Amino acid sequence: MSGPDMHVLLVEDDLVLADGISRILMGNGMVVDVVHNGLDADRALQSHAVSIMVLDIGLPGIDGFEVVRRLRARNGDTPVLLLTARDDVQDRVRGLELGADDYLVKPFAAPELVARIKALVRRSNPRPVEMQLGGLQLDAFTRRATVDGQIIELSAREWAVLEYLMQQASRVVSKQQIIDAILPWGEEVTLNAVEVYVSRIRAKIASAGITIKTIRGFGYMLEQVAQ
Repeated sequence: MSGPDMHVLLVEDDLVLADGISRILMGNGMVVDVVHNGLDADRALQSHAVSIMVLDIGLPGIDGFEVVRRLRARNGDTPVLLLTARDDVQDRVRGLELGADDYLVKPFAAPELVARIKALVRRSNPRPVEMQLGGLQLDAFTRRATVDGQIIELSAREWAVLEYLMQQASRVVSKQQIIDAILPWGEEVTLNAVEVYVSRIRAKIASAGITIKTIRGFGYMLEQVAQ
């Protein structure tokens, strides 16, 4: 799993290193949000879901240990990969005991970082999640949508909107709910943009006997068209 479906929260106070890691991950098709201290990391985890957190232990404010402790205390199950320049084995043990999933000691090779991230995300998503409504089928693991068995091409944003609507099938959802559900932390999109995505998706799924119904004053609802 990589690509726009893999959303990384990178927490690193060394600005040069953070920029370098971010470029590596984006070069491997990942969406990356970067924060530089523990408090911002804690806030980010509470406001948006991410696929994985890559977390430096030595941070200003609250350190990486405390970020992990707070995450797990909230029963958050986001995978955590610790980055540490410390040679003390006790630091690594403490991080793992607090709930981190793996660690890398700086300096590390870029391919190993990418491989560790992919492995942790795969481990946290062990089973494909398939959703079906009429002739429309979505596989959330492979990020593939089909209409009557034929693959339909969707942009990353279109996929995210359709996946959310499928999850909420037969329920009315507002444009703002869609925005909150699909956007990486810190990004913005207009309500008009949501209308554009919905219009494009509507045309692509029409042959499946599925429509995205506009509920004026409220939002949208994905439903099967009565035959």
